[in-house]
Amino acid sequence: MQTITSIQIRSPINANIITLYTAASITTFLKPTSSDHLPTPPPFSAHFITTSPPLPGRASRACLVEGPPVSRSRIPQPPPMATLKVPATVPAVADDCDQLRKAFQGWGTNEALIISILGHRDAAQRRAIRRAYADTYGEELLRSITDEISGDFERAVILWTLDPAERDAVLANEAARKWQPGNRVLVEIACTRGSAQLFAARQAYHERFKRSLEEDIAAHVTGDFRKLLVPLVTAYRYDGPEVNTRLAHSEAKILHEKIHHKAYSDDEIIRILTTRSKAQLLATFNYYNDTFGHPINKDLKADPKDEYLKTLRAIIRCFTCPERYFEKVVRQAIAGLGTDENSLTRVITTRAEVDLKLIKEAYQKRNSVPLERAVAGDTSGDYESMLLALLGQE
Repeated sequence: MQTITSIQIRSPINANIITLYTAASITTFLKPTSSDHLPTPPPFSAHFITTSPPLPGRASRACLVEGPPVSRSRIPQPPPMATLKVPATVPAVADDCDQLRKAFQGWGTNEALIISILGHRDAAQRRAIRRAYADTYGEELLRSITDEISGDFERAVILWTLDPAERDAVLANEAARKWQPGNRVLVEIACTRGSAQLFAARQAYHERFKRSLEEDIAAHVTGDFRKLLVPLVTAYRYDGPEVNTRLAHSEAKILHEKIHHKAYSDDEIIRILTTRSKAQLLATFNYYNDTFGHPINKDLKADPKDEYLKTLRAIIRCFTCPERYFEKVVRQAIAGLGTDENSLTRVITTRAEVDLKLIKEAYQKRNSVPLERAVAGDTSGDYESMLLALLGQE
């Protein structure tokens, strides 16, 4: 078996050179109390995809790195590709709780104060605020939020305040219960999270809904989609950089043969897409492009209106170029006469601590308009202010 520990390959979507790295982050998670019912996800190892080597002493494009909350002291800033703006000096958790309580009380709700606090705290800090708020006031913070605000603003604040794994569980539950062929939320969660992050989301799903994600998908999704999505969300992929080049070459041929014969739901296609590591898949797609002269996604456009083929293409795009996938989701959410607030909120709240800067760059390049301006033009009020805060607007 031929393996390598670090590779540079050409993206199957464009001509960029992609460098693959891995790095582990030891995550400190606070133990939940009975009052706030927060799940305790395990530490995770993030898989990084960058378009250039990392600077010395600096991590490459990183997924969320969390640590214990630090009161009134300098704290590590979010990853370089995140848009979240956390103050260099953060107030004590008790002070944040006190200010939030004041925002909820009185004759009117102080929405700007809610945004100024929750819109500028990372996941670990928000988790600490939820716990301290419940301990101090005997009420879950999320309950106070839903009692005081509503609509798209409420949904944005709630999703953002949730722990990342818990948020994924909520989004996955909505997608499974209201599933329709054009819904790609389950694909997003399964293919743009690291293995341990996906596992943590499934654990949070157990905790919150008292059943498994896969049984809900099996209950609400049918046919080829069920055959594909159940193993996709239950995968625990290897996150390392090693690539078996011989295997990549042979599986590229398998994929081409099945696609050529229009056997799109063949067990071999599903096996490869739902079990191989991201690094291995990128190598396989690259061999496909080199051997057959065009990207795999081009061969999956035989019927542009076929939702199953669109799902296969979405899976591949999430692995190869997630920022371009999310840019398209945002563009379609904003385009047209109406706004798809759920999709817009989902992308911004799930990527603000990960790679929203890259998504903003892709949006600017594709549309010649800053994403902040597009969001401001299609939203209003406190909802607009919350999204712009997460987009990094001062």
